[in-house]
Amino acid sequence: MLVILSGVAGAGKDTVKKEIVKRLDYVNTFPTVTSRPMRKGDIPGVTYIFVTEEKFKEMIANDELYEYDIHHNNYYGVAKKPLQEKIANGKVAIRDVDVNGTESLVKQLGNKMKIITIFLRVPKEELRKRLEKRTDKPSKEEIELRLSRFEYEESKIGQYDYVIDNTNQEETIKKVIKIIEENK
Repeated sequence: MLVILSGVAGAGKDTVKKEIVKRLDYVNTFPTVTSRPMRKGDIPGVTYIFVTEEKFKEMIANDELYEYDIHHNNYYGVAKKPLQEKIANGKVAIRDVDVNGTESLVKQLGNKMKIITIFLRVPKEELRKRLEKRTDKPSKEEIELRLSRFEYEESKIGQYDYVIDNTNQEETIKKVIKIIEENK
């Protein structure tokens, strides 16, 4: 089974995903492939699979990705091999994916595996505060770029199996765990 966490930048997708993986031994994740530069705290092969833009384009040409998109001026995508390995090993795979990637994954894989989609909502002003407090310190321009997608991403909520207001992290984690346990 594949569990997809989605929501706007700063909604808490990565934090929730990491906590789920810590708490449920049968749930695992795998890194996104990206062309973005490494940031402080990134661990190659763990937080992301870092490749050059040229290598990313080569992966597209070789049909090595289930989905990809250009987001905040960098390529991001879901490589086929890591997802196939997790599912083949009987694990529940959990991923944080943007709304376009979610739509693409559901179209491509919906007939091949069980997919549960969860959208994490946060009020726009709360998102701004979270982005401003991030440890990787995005620029004002980057914050505005991320917030500019808010309405578009919120417009996709109807495509999700579950929508959770992520204003209390611990409650959100408990709700996601319950969803996973009810659907596995």
